[in-house]
Amino acid sequence: MARTPLTFTLNDAETALFVDEGANLIDVLRRGAGDLSPKQGCAQGNCGACTVLIDGELRLACLTLAETVEGRRIDTVAGLAGGPDLHPLQAAFMDGFAAQCGFCTSGMLMAARALLDRTPDPSRDEVIEAISGNLCRCTGYEPIVDAILDAAQRMRQGGRRAAQ
Repeated sequence: MARTPLTFTLNDAETALFVDEGANLIDVLRRGAGDLSPKQGCAQGNCGACTVLIDGELRLACLTLAETVEGRRIDTVAGLAGGPDLHPLQAAFMDGFAAQCGFCTSGMLMAARALLDRTPDPSRDEVIEAISGNLCRCTGYEPIVDAILDAAQRMRQGGRRAAQ
């Protein structure tokens, strides 16, 4: 199988590696780039555990061909905080016990970030819609929705946008 060069920005770091033709992005991120934050769940686009942002848009890494991200920006949970302090979303999830087993958490956080990037003061219904592509088998979703709403309030009060 042919290997081709691939260059992209991963959480503010320029990344260059060789990938197998037809490789999906989840494998390239986890095995090639060493970013284990997107989870390999269903590998069929049903669970949302592998949710990442590509140029600010939600994408499922398990369904995205790696070659399509040439020159693009990919954001994962590993780059959410951007420093030693937790991002308000991460802090709200922790404070509100929104992560139980934690498997869905990275996808939920990325879906929430995408929402808060475009809607700083979302309604409960907007939050529910934003995470509708992400499955959680442990929490019943209420703590997750509450945590996202809490993070939105923290960000409005603290002036920190999700994209920072």
